[in-house]
Amino acid sequence: MRKRLASLISLLTVAAGCNGPLPFLAGGTLAGEVVEPPSEWTEWTEKVSVIQLETNPSEPYSINIAYTIVRGQLYVYAGDTKTEWVQHMEVDPQVRFRRQGLIYELRAERVTDDAERAVFAKAWAARGFLSRDPQTLDEVWLYRLRPRQ
Repeated sequence: MRKRLASLISLLTVAAGCNGPLPFLAGGTLAGEVVEPPSEWTEWTEKVSVIQLETNPSEPYSINIAYTIVRGQLYVYAGDTKTEWVQHMEVDPQVRFRRQGLIYELRAERVTDDAERAVFAKAWAARGFLSRDPQTLDEVWLYRLRPRQ
């Protein structure tokens, strides 16, 4: 029992010293250089990769999440699950994300337009058999991340 407790304390100490989420644990405030986001996300060549997304500015909550770029727009997708980060963005759409040490301050906009969701769905489903097609879900939590106004 003491070894388990010591291991847990060690893990929590390491996690507290990180400036972001661990692979399967949420983190807090992301650290890095804040830079201006582009008006279109065309400089990144990969279609799908992972970023750290920070929500809930009053009590920062950050996670690792896949993003997708479609037609120069940046998207994050929770499928049909209203996750904790989705709940945060529904209350306050101000988010930050970190990629390669750079922080982008953005605003999350839920995508409800069927045509835009269909374009996203095609790109998302092309990722592979584990990617749940948003077109097959009753409720979809899809967000476009845009520069803050």
